Amino acid sequence: MSGSSSSSSDKLLLAAIDLIADKGYKCVTTKEIAAAAGLSEMTLFRHFGSKQNLLESAFDRFHYAGEMRKLFAEKLVWELETDLLLISRTYHDIMNRNRKMIQISLKESVSLPGFREKTQRHPRQLREFLTEYFVKMAERGKMVSANPELHAVSFMWMNYGAFMNNRDGWGEGTFADIPLDDFIRESVKVFVKALTP
Repeated sequence: MSGSSSSSSDKLLLAAIDLIADKGYKCVTTKEIAAAAGLSEMTLFRHFGSKQNLLESAFDRFHYAGEMRKLFAEKLVWELETDLLLISRTYHDIMNRNRKMIQISLKESVSLPGFREKTQRHPRQLREFLTEYFVKMAERGKMVSANPELHAVSFMWMNYGAFMNNRDGWGEGTFADIPLDDFIRESVKVFVKALTP
């Protein structure tokens, strides 16, 4: 893809995320998305073929699996607390940056055929990365050897719950007003204490 083609795609993806988050999937037309991106509707169809393909491409382009893959491949130091702090902070950075996409997935996953399955690819990949990490940490004797997949899912649910509690701007209050970094440090400390041999 050439630079201008890639730029057109990104403009369309970002315009779709903004409009669909604000108005809902059914209330936004491809013409509106193209106009918001400063492009023609024909350009949208040439790049994506349909509004649903455009939305699914936005999830693939901007959600967290790629960044997490790089983190697990390049940035781990194989010390449980340091690594889990990095993973947790990176997860929250990405989720907060992508609040509109998360909002869309929560609202639209039931009404769009196949959309829920596509949005679940990223959490599934993160679960795989974490499970493999926990297996390797146990092999190195740096973590108890128990159920690495269950540990991965528990760690993800803990962080997802914190993200959902802090959905500022969605018109919903929180049940616990705790600074995110305090939560991350304390929850990782508890997790590490439970898993350290």
